[in-house]
Amino acid sequence: MALLKKANIAQLLLVSLAMVSCAKEIKKVTLTDAQLPKNVLPIVKPSIKDSIPLTANYVATQKQKIENFYKKNWPNNSMNGSFLVAQNGQIIYEKYNGYGNFRDKDSITSDTPLHIASVSKVLTATVVLKLVNAKRLDLDQKVSTLLDHFPYPDITVRTLLNHRSGLRNYSYFTDRKANIWDRKKTLTNQDVLDLMATKAIGLEFRTDSRFAYCNTNYAMLALIIEKVTKLSYIEAMDKMLFQPLGMTHSFVFDINKDKKKIVPSYKANKVEIGIDYLDGVYGDKNIYATPRDLLKFDLARNAPNFLEPELWKEVFTPYSNERKGTKNYGLGIRMINWETGQNFYFHNGWWHGNTSSYVTLPKEKVTIIALSNKMTKNTYAVRKLAKLFGDYPFKLEDEE
Repeated sequence: MALLKKANIAQLLLVSLAMVSCAKEIKKVTLTDAQLPKNVLPIVKPSIKDSIPLTANYVATQKQKIENFYKKNWPNNSMNGSFLVAQNGQIIYEKYNGYGNFRDKDSITSDTPLHIASVSKVLTATVVLKLVNAKRLDLDQKVSTLLDHFPYPDITVRTLLNHRSGLRNYSYFTDRKANIWDRKKTLTNQDVLDLMATKAIGLEFRTDSRFAYCNTNYAMLALIIEKVTKLSYIEAMDKMLFQPLGMTHSFVFDINKDKKKIVPSYKANKVEIGIDYLDGVYGDKNIYATPRDLLKFDLARNAPNFLEPELWKEVFTPYSNERKGTKNYGLGIRMINWETGQNFYFHNGWWHGNTSSYVTLPKEKVTIIALSNKMTKNTYAVRKLAKLFGDYPFKLEDEE
């Protein structure tokens, strides 16, 4: 009888241990984006820290080369902005120079958010792709099934992302025709949609017949994010991107609330450029961020769990290849595709006096960020630094 009791106790212990083990296994199960309940938003998750640290000698050598480039590209610390180069998630070089506000002499630091202009498109595309990954949206879904009164039946989510929709630029059709929009009033994303629906604004070309970079595409993608998430674009970007990644110095500009909060932009001669009627439109622009926040973003975007492999592959498919050439566009990313098989991925931006450059080299695990709020095209020259990390046919010399 005592033996039987001991045997039962042993069995109970084994069952308990098995249950605990199963419970631990259950806790380890992570739902994919597509498995999430419909009331749970997919989020961009932080990347796992790279386990391979760069050697001190390597960092010192690369840092000196980048410093030499910086001095040539922005002599006498003339950048007035933020600059960062990282590899394996490790910052090799960063520089913060000049003033966020020339009146108050507020120095630009690592915590100063600057307007990233059209680099905002990469972030907008990232959230759209997460919604596609979660099966809340389809790349080839007609936009007219998502946005009420959208007047172009052949345009899809994909053709917005890759700039093959044929839409006209809202800054042109509201600027050049006095009867289209009163420029004393702030234009919004919904206004852009309403104008296209009611003012007989035709397409620039037949949908998907060619490529034409157009801000209207991403203004519409912002509305699609709002439709699918049932949140404002500002809230959706915060909940799906900024908060999960700890991008604590990043935000979408709200023209009704943030006028006194933002860093202004300037012409090359330091004359301030004021806010105008186009500054109420977001998705194509209007995100403020820091290089360190954008590094977090880039690492997460290149992490293995960001998207399903097939969808990730489509992001880097060249879509603008009607004519033979190296310049191309994917789903929210610019690219250069050389005949050697080497590919270079980036996105530049320019809005008012703000210029920006985001370079991502997944193969070499390199991130290059440059932001400035004083008009200069030198921001775009940072692509040349790719030469330090891989077989890219750029020249580091101070030339175009």
